[in-house]
Amino acid sequence: MQAVFNNAAAGISGALKRFEDSAARTAQAPLDNIAEETVERLQASTQLAVNVAVLRTAQDMTRALLDIKV
Repeated sequence: MQAVFNNAAAGISGALKRFEDSAARTAQAPLDNIAEETVERLQASTQLAVNVAVLRTAQDMTRALLDIKV
């Protein structure tokens, strides 16, 4: 189960980095690739949401397993 938590945390970190990098590129040259950067940030947002959902599911499963054992 720890691997799931680690993978979700890495995915969240990657999504945040991806979003920050895209925002920095847009700030440096706002009109160069605005459409591409908008898509990049939307994908990063989706990546973040998916990894948060994985984290929540893993947490729920861990709680359920603990309830069964008790």
